[in-house]
Amino acid sequence: MRTELPPLREVIARHGLQASKALGQNFLFDEQLLGRIAAIPGPLKGAQVLEVGPGPGGLTRALLHAGAQVTAIEMDKRCLPALAELGEAFPGQLRVIEGDATKVAHGIEGPYHIVSNLPYNVGTALFVGWLGGEAWPPQWASLTLMFQLEVANRIIAAAGSDAYGRLAVLAQWRASAKIAMKVHRSAFTPPPKVMSAVIHVTPAAMPAGVSARKLERLTEAAFGQRRKMLRQSVKGLPGTLAALDSLGIDPQRRAETLTVAEFIAVAQLLSIPALPLIEGRE
Repeated sequence: MRTELPPLREVIARHGLQASKALGQNFLFDEQLLGRIAAIPGPLKGAQVLEVGPGPGGLTRALLHAGAQVTAIEMDKRCLPALAELGEAFPGQLRVIEGDATKVAHGIEGPYHIVSNLPYNVGTALFVGWLGGEAWPPQWASLTLMFQLEVANRIIAAAGSDAYGRLAVLAQWRASAKIAMKVHRSAFTPPPKVMSAVIHVTPAAMPAGVSARKLERLTEAAFGQRRKMLRQSVKGLPGTLAALDSLGIDPQRRAETLTVAEFIAVAQLLSIPALPLIEGRE
């Protein structure tokens, strides 16, 4: 393995790369910072890692230096030659898939970590997708993801706070989420208009008797009209008002006042299978 690599700025200049605003790209050059991000999941020697949107490969090289087996999904063709050079420097450690991470399969088998400086324009959608699904625990062992600080605060927010919403409930109901580090806008090229933060998420025990899809629909309805009382925002979701009444939750409350535990309790009632009708009875 070749450990002496040219500086990232030199690689980008040689390949004529510029961050694409349309693709939500902002490049990181600080190799010490990139090394710190790669260390957040813990030891990665021999571990499988999925990276989305590697760009010219700044974080990728930090992951490779840590000994990870990296699968990188990149849709920007301009970045592929720089990534190919990394693959040559770390034989057998890097697999690059060209395509849209929201559409292509990564094909990783067994547990893996997801470590990414996510493109801003698709980061939240990918995050929600990784948190979803009925199967739990998931195949991923941890998520280490760069977001705008505002989004990161929404992920870890507590009930009643201004940042609390659907993203917090989906991130916290069966996982543990924390801000691992904040990253100043000046660390990026070009500098974004806002601060960023790295979120670290690990799976936790899933509450019994809850359908993930029911909880997703519940939070979508409740926070879709967050300024309205629950009796108005969730009235189109069958059984929800009855569930609130059964649990003693005032339907005049607004969604942001319900704790994650209260959302789970409502979703548990909504997840109980309906009794089949007995023939000859209404």
